[in-house]
Amino acid sequence: MTTYAVVETGGKQYRVEKGTELLVDRLPEDEGAKVALRPVMFRDGDVVTGKDLDKVKVEAKIAEHLRGPKIRVFKYKAKKGYRKRQGHRSELTRLEVTDLKMLSRKPAAKTAAKDEEADDGS
Repeated sequence: MTTYAVVETGGKQYRVEKGTELLVDRLPEDEGAKVALRPVMFRDGDVVTGKDLDKVKVEAKIAEHLRGPKIRVFKYKAKKGYRKRQGHRSELTRLEVTDLKMLSRKPAAKTAAKDEEADDGS
């Protein structure tokens, strides 16, 4: 049984495993930066969804920024002399999934009480 996750980025969902490369819409981080992807589903024997996804960690490294192939759009209306040509190239980012795991416990959340204690100590 293969361990995999379904992650969401840029409004699209992708199925990833450790070592997977994927092309997504351009991310603002620099090349070589680590990015945490938002899991939608995780499978490692059992399927994990819902609130249990807080325990799932999916990390990826930005391999490169690139541009997609040029797409040509041509609009035409018969017998009217209307012709319009446009081009488009998508700005893309290539990601390498480096880490995919289920944590044994839920990550500690910052609370207002902890922040107040830190402020009192200063």
